[in-house]
Amino acid sequence: MRRFIQLQLGLLLYGASLALMVRADLGLNPWSVLHQGLSQLTGLSLGMVVNLVGALVLLIWIPLRQKPGVGTLCNVLVIGTAADVALLALPPIEGLALRIVFLTAAIVLNGAATAAYIGAGLGPGPRDGLTTGLVQISGWRIGWARTAIEVAVLAIGWLLGGVAGVGTVLYALANGPLVQWFMVRFEIAPKPEAATAPST
Repeated sequence: MRRFIQLQLGLLLYGASLALMVRADLGLNPWSVLHQGLSQLTGLSLGMVVNLVGALVLLIWIPLRQKPGVGTLCNVLVIGTAADVALLALPPIEGLALRIVFLTAAIVLNGAATAAYIGAGLGPGPRDGLTTGLVQISGWRIGWARTAIEVAVLAIGWLLGGVAGVGTVLYALANGPLVQWFMVRFEIAPKPEAATAPST
């Protein structure tokens, strides 16, 4: 039960962090640049695009032979929905100082949320699985695979009108260390195997 609750809280907070970055308007993380660009192109809400892209990426798992978990499916349904709800609750803001506060809070919250849902151990997100699948078929190191994917989605999203800026750079620099720091606090260790009774 703890795993499932932590998973849901992590996904909800991840969606809220996306909304904070949007309201800061100083640049989004690479995948969100793509989501925002597609949102502007299609007229769909940002959260709806987040969920739809997650579902499409999940289909790519089939040839990559990745196996989804409960957390994977929840990721597709919850993050975008939470982002839309948070955007409705957070009006656009003005003033550079407040936007910097929103951006900083978004980056830290995103790191904590990522560690929470990954640490629950109920399955990776669709985009995480895409990275590990690419590693398996290409033999690349995971850092190279993640960078290649994020550069590609960032470029496409920027061409579609998504906002990239200083926030994008700060996110790229801070996300890895933040997730690692929070992971120590949120990772739930697997239960040890039950000890077998000695034979008589």
